[in-house]
Amino acid sequence: MKQSRVIYACIAILLTLIGFSCQKSDSQQEEGNPTLNSLTEEEVAAGWELLFDGSSFAGWKRFNQDTIGPLWSVQDDMIVCDGRGLGEDAGGSLTTLKQYGNFELTIDWKITPGGNSGILYHVIEQPEYKQDYETGPEYQVIDDAGWEGELKDAQKAGSNYDMFASPATKKLMPVGEWNTARIIYNNGHVEHWLNGEKTVEFEEGSTDFIERYKKSKWVEYPGWNTSKIGAISLQDHGAPVYYRNIKVRAL
Repeated sequence: MKQSRVIYACIAILLTLIGFSCQKSDSQQEEGNPTLNSLTEEEVAAGWELLFDGSSFAGWKRFNQDTIGPLWSVQDDMIVCDGRGLGEDAGGSLTTLKQYGNFELTIDWKITPGGNSGILYHVIEQPEYKQDYETGPEYQVIDDAGWEGELKDAQKAGSNYDMFASPATKKLMPVGEWNTARIIYNNGHVEHWLNGEKTVEFEEGSTDFIERYKKSKWVEYPGWNTSKIGAISLQDHGAPVYYRNIKVRAL
């Protein structure tokens, strides 16, 4: 009996130590995950490129400006927009220095209550364009439930903004939690993914695309979607938003 009690006591101690170790591991993973903002050997071999190193704005600039400005910062392995809505002189979207044509992009994002942002591609900088959305299609980033005002289906998270709506059944994480977006553009074939599920798929130039375009706000912007190569942009929409794990590969 005495020997059995000793064995049980040892097992209990071992289980306690294992539990503590797991908790510590989870905490370390949350606070300083070495896999954040990095590429695996497999990703490197597949041609993926890291667009954010976790500590600097290397490879980025502010739209139509030479400096980053006060709105954007790098904090705790994240790109952060502080959401003060400073306007185009001090605010403005963040764009890549490099341009992309056919590509696949993955990026983690999280939004604040009532927040709004977007991930744009094929963005062109010219003096006549005051904002990135005047030229580039947008993967919508928004708090669907907390947005003050009415949202059309094609203005909700995961949609191709004002063109193709994400489904109501999409897997959208609660405000303050991370989502993973994936965008594929390949010779006019476009896919949006949210947390591992496809939310949008269409062909540019199709009859469906043209009809939707005629009913959208984009008819007011003659430069919209005219270039098939351009920068990737993170939108300043006057709300705090966070991005990390930004990876792209040419197709």
